[in-house]
Amino acid sequence: MSGPSGCGKGTIVKALLEKYPDQFALSVSATTRAPRPGEENGVHYHFISGEEFERRIAEDEILEYTTYCGNYYGTPKKELYERTAAGINVILEIEVEGAMNVRRLCPEAVLIFVLPPDPETLEARLRGRGTNTEEDIKNRLLTAKREIAVMKDYDYVVINEDGGAEIAAKEIAGIIFAEQHKIERCPEAAKAFIG
Repeated sequence: MSGPSGCGKGTIVKALLEKYPDQFALSVSATTRAPRPGEENGVHYHFISGEEFERRIAEDEILEYTTYCGNYYGTPKKELYERTAAGINVILEIEVEGAMNVRRLCPEAVLIFVLPPDPETLEARLRGRGTNTEEDIKNRLLTAKREIAVMKDYDYVVINEDGGAEIAAKEIAGIIFAEQHKIERCPEAAKAFIG
């Protein structure tokens, strides 16, 4: 799942995990950015140094990674593979560059792009956080335009209306549940009937 900073990805993921705790899990990304107030290491992100992140890249412990606003973000492999092997739908909340890397490495992945209802709402959400400088907000809005231009390479788009995270979470669950029943994902389904 990707979308511009401030589109509500985190709120949607929280709603999705609360509604479907046994069917979905969030891949906790590693990052070199500093924690925001209230963020916990290992829960919201694995907060690590740039040197540690580069070591993990060199030792092939990161599935995909990118830089965003001057920091590394990436998906640790071990946690991801353990959960998918257990039949859990793992959500990667990642930037567009990372999503394109996942598409290249895992063509079966389902890519969902989350948008706010309009540009004004996006800016208001960024400003409402109270944790970003004016320069950072401008950079995030410029980055949002570039990210939205890549949306055409995703499989689905979900609009996150103000106060609509639970609705967006249900829409995303519906997408994933439908994807699980695609013919190419169930090659054994007819085997007992046709041999």
